[in-house]
Amino acid sequence: MELRQLQYTLQIAEEKNFSRAADKLHIAQPSLSQQLSKLEQELGVKLFQRNTSTVELTYAGASFIAHAQKIMDAVAELRQEMDDISQLRAGRVVVGSMPITGSHLLPYVLPAFKESYPDIQVTLLEDTSLNLEKLTAGGGTDLSLLSLPLQEPSLSYVPIGEEIIDLAVPPNHPLATHPGVQERGVELAQLQEEPFIVLKKGQGFRKLTVELCRSAGFEPNVVFESNNIETVQSLVAAGMGITLVPRFIARAKRSELIPAYLPLAAPAPSRTLVIAYRKGRYLSKAAEAFIETFKATMEHRQSLYHS
Repeated sequence: MELRQLQYTLQIAEEKNFSRAADKLHIAQPSLSQQLSKLEQELGVKLFQRNTSTVELTYAGASFIAHAQKIMDAVAELRQEMDDISQLRAGRVVVGSMPITGSHLLPYVLPAFKESYPDIQVTLLEDTSLNLEKLTAGGGTDLSLLSLPLQEPSLSYVPIGEEIIDLAVPPNHPLATHPGVQERGVELAQLQEEPFIVLKKGQGFRKLTVELCRSAGFEPNVVFESNNIETVQSLVAAGMGITLVPRFIARAKRSELIPAYLPLAAPAPSRTLVIAYRKGRYLSKAAEAFIETFKATMEHRQSLYHS
C-alpha cells in the first residue's frame, strides 16, 4: 500500500467520479483505475461500487476512507513539523476568506503579517462561507475567516472579534433624521413594514439577517437580493429599501452612493468572526502567527470604531 494510493482513493471518494478525480490529481483516468484495482486486489475487498456515471463507497470503502484520512493528516502533520524545525520562520499558510469581509480586513492584516514574517508565504482563497467550511474540513485551507455559527462539526475555531450589526437606510429615510436615533438606536421591531434588500440564500449573513428579524417577531419583506453586499448597500442608498450590515463593511465615505448607517437598539446584535481550522489538525507556527496577527489587528480596528 502506497501513500499515493491513499490520496487517489480519497479523491475518488470526494468526487464520486473517476474522470473528475483524475483531472484533480493530474493523472490519466486509466492510471487512476489501475492503481485502485491494484489496491483493491491487495486488500481483498472492493472499495467502490461502480455505476454508470458515478461511484459509491462500499462498507469496506467507508472504513478505509476514514483511516486513510487520518494517515494523510498524520503525514501532513509530520511534514509540517519537520518544515517548522528546519526552516523556523519560513513556511506557507493557505487562508480562506469570505470575499467582502476579507476585503475590509485583510488589507490591514496581510501587510502587518508580512512585516513581521517576511519569509512566510500566504495563499488566499475566497469563497462563500458554506464552501469555505467544506474546504477547511477537507484540508483545502489551513485557516479560514468565518463567522459563527459554523455548520461543519469537524471544525474548531479561535474567536477574533465581535462585529456590531448596524442598520443601513436611504439618506432621506425618516429614521435617518429622527431626533435621538443615534443615541437610542433603532428597535428591530420598527422595521416590520420596511422593504428589505438582502444577500442571496446560501450566504451566512443572509441567514443571520433573517434570524434577527424573526427574533424581533416578523419575517423580513425581501424585495431585492444580491450576491454582493456592496450592491445591497448601493440599492439601499438609491432608496430601494433597507438592510442590516456588519459595521466593518459599512460603505466608505468616498463612495458615491452612501446609505445612512444607524445603530440598532441595545443590546445591539453582533456576529462573531472566527478563524476556523479542522479539529485535530496540527497548526504550524506560521498558522499560529497568522492567527495572532489577525487578533491583534482586529483589536486595533475595533478600538478605532469605539474611539
